[in-house]
Amino acid sequence: MTDSVPGGQSAALTYTSYLALDEILGAQRPRSDEHDEMLFIVIHQVYELWFKQLLHELAQLQRCLEKGDTPHSTRTLRRALTILKVVVAQIDVLETMTPRQFTSFRERLDESSGFQSGQFRELEAVLGRRDKRMLAPYGKDSDAYARITAAMTRPAVFDSFLRYLADAGYDIPATDLSRDVGTQWTESEDVQRVLVRVYADDAGPSTVADLLVDLDEGMQEWRYRHVKMVERTIGGKSGTGGSAGAAYLRTTLFNAVFPDLWAVRSQL
Repeated sequence: MTDSVPGGQSAALTYTSYLALDEILGAQRPRSDEHDEMLFIVIHQVYELWFKQLLHELAQLQRCLEKGDTPHSTRTLRRALTILKVVVAQIDVLETMTPRQFTSFRERLDESSGFQSGQFRELEAVLGRRDKRMLAPYGKDSDAYARITAAMTRPAVFDSFLRYLADAGYDIPATDLSRDVGTQWTESEDVQRVLVRVYADDAGPSTVADLLVDLDEGMQEWRYRHVKMVERTIGGKSGTGGSAGAAYLRTTLFNAVFPDLWAVRSQL
C-alpha cells in the first residue's frame, strides 16, 4: 500500500501514516500550562474513540440480530462488553487527578462540557432513548444533531432483538414488531411472557438476552462510576458549560436500557 506525496510520488504506508498519528498526537491542545490538563484531554479523547467503536459494534449487532445470526450477535456483544469495561476502568486513571489539580485549569474549559458529547447521545439513542431534549446542545445543521436524530428514528437495539426472537419462532406481538420506533419503548407484559419462554428454552436466544442484560448493567456501571468521579472532583458545584453536574448525573442512575429483561428476572 502506498500514500500519495507532493510531486506525484508515492510513499510506502507506514505505522504513522496508517494510524494518522500526526493528526491524533497533534490533537491535544491544552489551554493552560497546568500539568494535569493533558491527562484530562487525553482521557476524554480516548472516551470519544471508544464511543465511536461502540457505535460501530452496535450497528453490527443490529445487522446480525436482524439476520438471525446468533454466533456473531454473541461475539459482537462480548466485544462491546469488553470495551465498556475498558471505558469504566479509565475512570481510575482520571481519579488520580485531585480536585485542586482539576480546579487549576477548570476555568479554561469555558462552555465546553461532557454533556455536549454527540457520540454518547447517539449511543443512548441507539440503545433506545427517545428524548428530543438530547438535541438541545447542538445546532440543527450540525453533524451531531443529524446523527442523533437519525438514531432516534430508526429501530433501536431492543427492536432488533424482538425481530430476532420473532424470526427464531417466538410469538412476539405484531403490534410490537410494527410499532413506531421513534417513540420510547415501554415495558410489555406480552413481551415479558415471551422472554420467560426464551429463558426456559436455554438456547442461543437466551444467551443473547443475558448478554444484553450485561450490556445494560455495563452502561449503568459507567453512569455510577462517572457520577462518583464527578462528585469527588467538584462536589456539588455546577458542571462546566452551565450543566447541573453531579445533581443531573444522579438522576440518570439505575435507569434500565432494556427494562423487560430485568422485569422477568423474578419469574425465572
